[in-house]
Amino acid sequence: MFFSVGEPSGDLHGANLIRELRQLRPDLRCSGYGGPKMLQAGLAQHFDLTSMAVMWFLQVFRHLATFLSLYRRAGAFFDRERVDGVILIDYPGFNWWIARAAKKRGIPVYYYGVPQMWAWAPWRVRKMRRLVDLALCKLPFEASWFARRGVRAIDVGHPFYDEVAAQQVDQAFVDERSDPSRPWLVLLPGSRDIELDRNLDTLLGTARRVAASRPTTRIAVACFRERHAVRVERRCTELGLSGIEVHHGRTPELIRVATCCVACSGSVSLELLYLERPTAIVYRIPRWAHLAMRAMVRVRYVTLVNLLWTPVIERRDWSLQDPDRANAEPVPFPEFVTTDDPSERVARRVVGWLSDPESLEGSRRQLRELKRRHVRLGASRRGAEAILEDLSARSSRRLTEAGPSETSASATSRRAA
Repeated sequence: MFFSVGEPSGDLHGANLIRELRQLRPDLRCSGYGGPKMLQAGLAQHFDLTSMAVMWFLQVFRHLATFLSLYRRAGAFFDRERVDGVILIDYPGFNWWIARAAKKRGIPVYYYGVPQMWAWAPWRVRKMRRLVDLALCKLPFEASWFARRGVRAIDVGHPFYDEVAAQQVDQAFVDERSDPSRPWLVLLPGSRDIELDRNLDTLLGTARRVAASRPTTRIAVACFRERHAVRVERRCTELGLSGIEVHHGRTPELIRVATCCVACSGSVSLELLYLERPTAIVYRIPRWAHLAMRAMVRVRYVTLVNLLWTPVIERRDWSLQDPDRANAEPVPFPEFVTTDDPSERVARRVVGWLSDPESLEGSRRQLRELKRRHVRLGASRRGAEAILEDLSARSSRRLTEAGPSETSASATSRRAA
């Protein structure tokens, strides 16, 4: 199996999928593009594509030569080796190239964690229909959405829940920070550099306001990378912010410590749902990107948890949701998607939770009910089973179509060899 995975979250999903595939088929070989976690799971890594997690067109253009080189390398590998299937995870821009290279050579393509076409640019579904043999969907409404548009799709559930359930946390770290009289606000700035670029000052501005209003509140920043932690510490010094703990590689522990959180939108919202942590979502973007979102985004919310909660995901007008609007829906995670600095409004929401135990518990109850309705474990195993079943069915069809005489001749040829 050849993998192509370009996001840190996809690296984690890919690693667990590899483990499940190899439990079911110990003789299975896995190679291709993935990150460090997939390498640990047994991937014969050709390139760490997760080191190039990019957003927006200008960033893609800067790395175009590298992407072209990786595309050619994949094609050469397909020509040289017997590849039974290609598994794509997220990263649609580059992965469409890999899908074309595979289909050109008659290799079946499986998309595990499909692009969110229901959210924006739904015309891309034509590519999915043409290039993907089986879409393995993570969200409950996705499989029917794709099936209505002619894509063969099944719902396997979201692998992130398995990963959160299996996390090995440093309980001593959690215990030494647990004090009900001193709540924790945890800031989650995301895994990409561009998310830090756009949202760090908003997160720290929120922290400053919360600390001024609720001095007993302790504040921590959970960074994905060490270089992000260094940058956050430097920015805290520049802004004169003291007493903020900055960590990297401690996100599971810090979420468990948290009374509430402020996070950039992303798959971390599912972890926050699973652990029932009240959270405000911040996503600050340039004005041109905001205009593009208004024109292209087809859903009402940018956060997966809110899309699971709302009965209607499609946007009804050209505006993005404002959680402070008088008739705003009481979504689990209030979203502040804006071109301006929303730190004052976000801080007001956080202070509301910290000041009102009933409001905080009400948010937890809402998350608990949503978790009961939608969270199920075993996605990685279901995904592995679906892929292997499809490959087996393809193999059976080939033998049937070949007919007994051709099958016998093939067996004789193998014995002679």
